[in-house]
Amino acid sequence: MICLERVPELEPRYSRQVLFPGIGAEGQRRLAASRVAIVGCGATGSALATLLGRAGVGTIRIIDRDYVEPSNLQRQSLFDEADAAESLPKAVAAARKIAAFNSQIAVEPRVADLTPANIAPLLEGTEVVLDGTDNFETRYLLNDFAVKNFLSWIYTAAVGSYGVTLNVLPGQSACLACIFPDSPEGAIETCETAGILNSAVNLVASIAATETLKLLVGAHDRLRRTLLGFDVWSNGRAEVAADRPRIGCRTCGEREFVHLAGEGRPHITLCGRNSVQIHERHRPIDLAEMSRRLRPHGEVRHNDFVLKFWTEPYEMTLFPDGRAIIKGTTVAQLGRT
Repeated sequence: MICLERVPELEPRYSRQVLFPGIGAEGQRRLAASRVAIVGCGATGSALATLLGRAGVGTIRIIDRDYVEPSNLQRQSLFDEADAAESLPKAVAAARKIAAFNSQIAVEPRVADLTPANIAPLLEGTEVVLDGTDNFETRYLLNDFAVKNFLSWIYTAAVGSYGVTLNVLPGQSACLACIFPDSPEGAIETCETAGILNSAVNLVASIAATETLKLLVGAHDRLRRTLLGFDVWSNGRAEVAADRPRIGCRTCGEREFVHLAGEGRPHITLCGRNSVQIHERHRPIDLAEMSRRLRPHGEVRHNDFVLKFWTEPYEMTLFPDGRAIIKGTTVAQLGRT
């Protein structure tokens, strides 16, 4: 039995968590000293940030280049209508929300798009990396970096009523490329094409957050070593063994890190249905000046982090580093303009 009076330095807010034998007083101290990174702060990312922030993980670095929109609010639990009205970057909005319910941990917002060029400094000093992304391009990049540097990471995804998660323990378990040697081909369902239930998001995030706690407190014997998938609507459940690396895996076997090397990374990538993202670098934009220039041509709104411009049938979002997201178009259409 744990006597909380013997650990006065622990915050009363964690008393029920300390009572749980798997955590205890020592585990709570380990959590307070831990540093994790969450890449992507959409549905799964914001749920992960909420759970780990409330659990007392000492430092949470949130990496996301996107901004809050009204359509996010159904499932992205850290955000509210005010964040959407301001078009705040998700990383910044998340840091503010977490500070409001736990001011004693550190949240480090990074408004950035994870790339081969910046992944090392963005993930530097972290112990576990959590996947809150929405595309395999970034996940393979994460997998390359994690395997190369023996950094544990957790793959997490949700679409429709389905959620899936995998613990990647480099040198011990299968990596993402062991399970998915190549990126899925053909039409891939997304939240914009198949919809999503917030219950599926929260369930898969809860499982991933619990696996993170196990890693951080040292309960490695309790870690799940399978790819776990489930459907909260049909009640389907499936697991694939992932307890050891696949022989011949190009990443953890051959140690070929093609995504980390930037091979095949497109300049323009699809970013959801009927939209493109332009990866521009080293061309900073004065958002106030750009707002002034665009105002005669449509509706414009900007803050220190992002500029949004609407003119039928397009919506454009500009970031200070020159990146742009254009909705209402496709890559082919963009090439004709």
